[in-house]
Amino acid sequence: MSSLLREEMQRILFRPEKHKLVEFIEIEELSRGKHFLCVSVGKNSAVELCIVQCHVSTSSKSKRSQTKRSSIQDSYRKAEVWSLQDLTLVDGRDPDVDDPSFLLHFDKVRSVTAVNSSAKYTMVRALVAVSDRYCKRSLPLENFDFAYIKPTTYYSNRGDCVVLSQICLYACNLVCLSMCPVPLDS
Repeated sequence: MSSLLREEMQRILFRPEKHKLVEFIEIEELSRGKHFLCVSVGKNSAVELCIVQCHVSTSSKSKRSQTKRSSIQDSYRKAEVWSLQDLTLVDGRDPDVDDPSFLLHFDKVRSVTAVNSSAKYTMVRALVAVSDRYCKRSLPLENFDFAYIKPTTYYSNRGDCVVLSQICLYACNLVCLSMCPVPLDS
């Protein structure tokens, strides 16, 4: 479902502006409809954050062959837009609590509530990666569990972890086999 949504938003909102949608999460807002926090990159490497509002509308065209679902359309519009260069701080509020809310510090502070904490950390990881790659600066973060944002070198290479796990399993099997009595046939 999210890949279809990504493709649709890319086609309708970002491609006409020559932007590539990098990441998006669903967020909770007071106004009706679904809302998404999106990160996109333009041709000139300008990174943009925006709140996208989705409204479900029915088309006015009536054809007999048209089904009920085909007459329903999602319309998207950018409600708020910021440049990543203007983002001075991302505040997770409390790293010890499973809280999906976080604060984006621009000229004004914008409170954002993701649908869950996993989505919150997904967005922050994307912001950190995009900031490092396109803005060539470290994104200031506060009140996050950094183990979920930037993995340590131990976890960064999963191939090494798999090999190490296989070696440990093999060693445990050898120890277990060495302790098993072997029947001797006379």
